[in-house]
Amino acid sequence: MFKTLRNAFKVKDIRDRILFTFLMLIIIRIGSELPAPGVDGEVFKQWWASQAADGLGFFNAITGGSFLNMSVFALNITPYITSSIIIQLLTIAIPKLEEIQRDGEEGRKKMVALTRYVTIVLALIQSIAMTIGFYRGGYLTGQGPLAVIEVITGLTAGSAVLMWIGEQITEKGVGNGISIILLYNIVSRLPNDMANLYEKFIKGATTVTNGLLGAVIILAVLLGMVVFIIILSDGERRISVQYSKKTQGRKLVGGQSSHIPLKVNTAGVIPVIFAGSLFSMPIVIAGFAGIQPASGAGASFGQKILKVLNQNSWCNFDS
Repeated sequence: MFKTLRNAFKVKDIRDRILFTFLMLIIIRIGSELPAPGVDGEVFKQWWASQAADGLGFFNAITGGSFLNMSVFALNITPYITSSIIIQLLTIAIPKLEEIQRDGEEGRKKMVALTRYVTIVLALIQSIAMTIGFYRGGYLTGQGPLAVIEVITGLTAGSAVLMWIGEQITEKGVGNGISIILLYNIVSRLPNDMANLYEKFIKGATTVTNGLLGAVIILAVLLGMVVFIIILSDGERRISVQYSKKTQGRKLVGGQSSHIPLKVNTAGVIPVIFAGSLFSMPIVIAGFAGIQPASGAGASFGQKILKVLNQNSWCNFDS
């Protein structure tokens, strides 16, 4: 691996692409720590520590912690991912979009431009909804329409800049820019997540044996998850193809057998991201709208399910 990396840096074009990608990632990290204008970060972190932020853990993970810091990149690339999924689904449903997609390179440019416009619209809608929630919760440093417009503009512009950076990485850097940004955001949270696991399961263990056992289990789960993801990503279904023989002169040639490789997981992590966003959306909306869960029995969805099941004698969980 190190030999391959060393050989790659010997080629000027590859070296420039790697350095450009690295520079863009540094800019993303700086932007993730840069506070958004008009938002009181300390008050927001206090709200994050409350129960109202339960549904935003997944969202904060894919944004690389920028949402917790309430930076200018708080929305991150989630509007672009959602926009790409929407455009792909509409391409199947709307014949005009399907025709544009089949129009070669010119059609691809039109689809990319349409995805950008939808991204800006989604980022604007999300910024407006978040800012209204911040305003009602008292998380803004200022009051009045100008303060609200300032936050909306900052969050929308941050998402647009990240979309532009992703496209620049794709064009001038290494690999797909959006995928690299998403991976970078998730990896940047690993040190914090590992520290939390250490504090909870290893340092907080009652005995040394329990701590060592917890460390072994955590490492085994992480290693097994990585191996399983690699196997699933590389897994393919091979469909056999048999080519018929043909006559050339007095000889029969051809008749070779081959296969068509079909990926087992063609969609990658997009369904997981989209599903997580959909399931967390009602909790996020309820939190910004000021709707608090009921207290006492049946406060959570799981407790409500147990309450219904306990009414049946065949599945009484209290006994």
